[in-house]
Amino acid sequence: MSITNPRIAEHPFLRHLYADGYFPDHVVDKGRAILLRLCERIEAERPSDLAALYVLTQAATEEFNLLEAEFEAAGSEIETVAREEIAEGFWFIASAYGFTDADGEKMIATRDW
Repeated sequence: MSITNPRIAEHPFLRHLYADGYFPDHVVDKGRAILLRLCERIEAERPSDLAALYVLTQAATEEFNLLEAEFEAAGSEIETVAREEIAEGFWFIASAYGFTDADGEKMIATRDW
């Protein structure tokens, strides 16, 4: 499935991580893919309220939890800069799909990072 939301299609997800050599691109690519899959799920499932959105965002957060090991294996980690950049990605997605009142902490409540 391809993304139909033009704001999403044009957004440079995780751009600060790509710009920082501490974060290996091949692992950041996987993080970007997680965010894009989240967008695909939102477009396919069309959550009707925040509770339904949070189910999707927390599932994506679990994928980032698993990705932490790959960051560590590559000599990096999901630290402050990465946490903020990932959280911004979740907030941007929620906003782009009309969930402007989404709670950033609830979206990523299942995070280990």
